[in-house]
Amino acid sequence: MQPESATGKQKGKNEQQVIGITGGIGSGKSKVCSFLSEKYNFPLLNLDIICRDLLQPQEAGWQALRALLPDAYFTRKGELDRQFFRQQLFADSGLRSQVDTVLHPLARQEMEQQIASLIKGLDTGNSPGPILIEIPLLFEAGWQESVDMILVVYADMTVRLQRIMQRDRVSEEQARKAVAAQQCLREKAASADHAIDNSGPWEQTCSQAQQMIASGIFS
Repeated sequence: MQPESATGKQKGKNEQQVIGITGGIGSGKSKVCSFLSEKYNFPLLNLDIICRDLLQPQEAGWQALRALLPDAYFTRKGELDRQFFRQQLFADSGLRSQVDTVLHPLARQEMEQQIASLIKGLDTGNSPGPILIEIPLLFEAGWQESVDMILVVYADMTVRLQRIMQRDRVSEEQARKAVAAQQCLREKAASADHAIDNSGPWEQTCSQAQQMIASGIFS
């Protein structure tokens, strides 16, 4: 019997291995995903992009939010005011729970459809490597069963706060609220199959990723 990963699924069960890459806000998971995809030519999906598409006017996610939220969350053109929406989610756990309830099923369905389409289009006999999918809230959403293996990218709190404040141009208080809205990063790393520390220089992060690939875990 084959060993199980942190997902509870037997490794090698799928025709094409699917690696879920996650981590807290400001951990640098997107940069690690891009590095792995570009250097090793691994196919890459991004759940943020999937959700962004679902929230375009008249799409399924947009319709769900239009039925849930008042007009203040939308522009005069009917588009979701993403900045205001994001701020309210971080500030209101009740609202976040309501939004998750309506959006997560839609996002998961679309994600799994895209994974299936990608697998179907790959030349699996040519060993193209695993499919990577960046899922920021993989553990919070309970989507472990959708992937074969989980990789967590983590970083020290001070580093994360600095990155969030610089990237999003927000105060430290706002950055801390964003961090607090997610599951503890240490808990994520402890629950994953593998983890990469992205606290230090980028060269060190790349070295960890290359060593991980060289170990043959993606097979």
